[in-house]
Amino acid sequence: MLRIAKSYARQALARLEDAKEALSKGNHPYAVRLSQECVELSLKAVLRAVGIDYPKVHDVSDALIEVKDRFPDWFRSEMDFLSESSKTLVRKREASFYGGEEAFPSPDEIIDRKDSKDAVARADKTHRLCRKVLNELEKTPRARV
Repeated sequence: MLRIAKSYARQALARLEDAKEALSKGNHPYAVRLSQECVELSLKAVLRAVGIDYPKVHDVSDALIEVKDRFPDWFRSEMDFLSESSKTLVRKREASFYGGEEAFPSPDEIIDRKDSKDAVARADKTHRLCRKVLNELEKTPRARV
């Protein structure tokens, strides 16, 4: 389980790095989309690490909250942030892909620099928190089983 979780975390980090680059180049919809993927993979990594077969959806915050007792106190204190970040970025994900198809604004007209800066910051913090959990679990005898 930890091997798979660490792989997800590596994939999340790659998305985060690309999101930061997209932000720096002004590709705001892409930065939001990559940030959402980073958050999703990071949260799925910690769920996998504690033995949870997470739901196959983009927002796994409800599953995370259901098993919050499996995590350290410091991580549980961040649950509101993690849940809000996941839900927020999943909502923005569709607009970052397609824009407002019914009203015809493009993704670039809907997603701006403020959105992408916020998304990248949420992804960065989420990834750091999740990596810390994985590092702690890796050091515990239970995680090696």
